[in-house]
Amino acid sequence: MDGTLDHVMLRVSDLEESLDWYGTHFDYEEKDRYEGDGFTIVYLGPEDMHEDGALLELTHNEGEEPEVGDAWGHIAVRVPEGELEAAYDGLMEGGVEDYRDPESCGGRYAFVKDPDGHEIEIVQRDHGARWSLDHTMIRVENADEALGFWTRKFEYDEVGRWEADTFANYFVEPRDAAPEEMSVELTYNYDGRSYEFGDAWGHLCVRIDDLHDDWETLVTREADDYRDPADCDDLYAFTKDQDGHEIELIERDTDADSLFPF
Repeated sequence: MDGTLDHVMLRVSDLEESLDWYGTHFDYEEKDRYEGDGFTIVYLGPEDMHEDGALLELTHNEGEEPEVGDAWGHIAVRVPEGELEAAYDGLMEGGVEDYRDPESCGGRYAFVKDPDGHEIEIVQRDHGARWSLDHTMIRVENADEALGFWTRKFEYDEVGRWEADTFANYFVEPRDAAPEEMSVELTYNYDGRSYEFGDAWGHLCVRIDDLHDDWETLVTREADDYRDPADCDDLYAFTKDQDGHEIELIERDTDADSLFPF
């Protein structure tokens, strides 16, 4: 199964405020938009993002105030090597709230928050467009099960790990992924804690070659039969990982005028 990480979806309370925030501070541009009955979906990303780079999907449901849980951790965006402090200082000068500066993170990364409190890590990379999505972090309650889910069901490779005294981070991504593609960071805390989802984080999306064939492969591999293609008008489908994080499957032509399959 060749499944590129296509996007990560966040719910926001004020769409125009969020679009302005990401456009002003990260130079994101609107790639596509869908106006539904009572909701709006907007895809964002850098102007010169890689063809297999991941998009940020912002979803706004009218009259709702999303609640941030802790089962989802953060998205991470890239800046060039050696430019972390300058990038963070630029965000501060632009009016972004000071959250975790480079010094407090050992000079290796930093964090800010968007208007809804979604955490955004800033990492240094020698690849990918500035501010492009590097990874998205989810918290898991069993590291072995989480790694097994991604490596067996989606055929992802474990490409990195960091094991500390109280927690471990594991990174997985599609086999033969381009450096510019997004990874998934699985964070496992050793103290046996459980997590609350809230509804401010929506899902990860995997772009696959054949919706129905790949869905059947996942079902055969005992993935959660959450919302099958028929339940989604044969346009997309959803499964869940072992902890309940939602994962969308979508088949679409990235060269088409619209990113939406409907």
